[in-house]
Amino acid sequence: MIESQTFKKKNYTASPLPQDEYEDCTFIDCIFSNTDLSSISFVDCSFVDCDLSSAKIYATIFNEVEFTNCKLLGLPFDSANKFTFIASFTDCQLDFASFYQRKLKNQNFIDCSLKEVDFSGAELSNAQFKNCNLENANFENTNLEKADFTTAYNFSIDPEKNKIKGGQFSANQLEGLLKKYHLKIN
Repeated sequence: MIESQTFKKKNYTASPLPQDEYEDCTFIDCIFSNTDLSSISFVDCSFVDCDLSSAKIYATIFNEVEFTNCKLLGLPFDSANKFTFIASFTDCQLDFASFYQRKLKNQNFIDCSLKEVDFSGAELSNAQFKNCNLENANFENTNLEKADFTTAYNFSIDPEKNKIKGGQFSANQLEGLLKKYHLKIN
């Protein structure tokens, strides 16, 4: 187990991160793009200014992990460990990521780009999407009860195909709930 260490400006595409358990570690300005992080355990860790785009994360444990200003393009979070997934995302690029059927109750996405992210079948009750771009994000059979979309934008959510009871939306964003009806809203 590797505990309480800080890793700065490391390029793990050339030399892979050793497969181990990382607890209370901080990764700053590190490159993990296209690397294999499968079955590695990250507990109480922080990733700041890192690039994890297209990394393999099969059975990877993300437990109480914070991602800040990270590039997480195309990450298949649905393949990460299903039982201990607790993460927060601030100022991150998550375009093309997948959270298919993930349990993300109380999840926070703050100032994130979530273009074309797959949230189908996900449990997102009480989630917060603060200032997030959800252009072409897929919500189908998704539980969005009590989720906060008041400052989110570019979303398209079909109320007939998702649970949205108690969801919070701003009046000027209602178009995202009515898009399938091709209405002109002024």
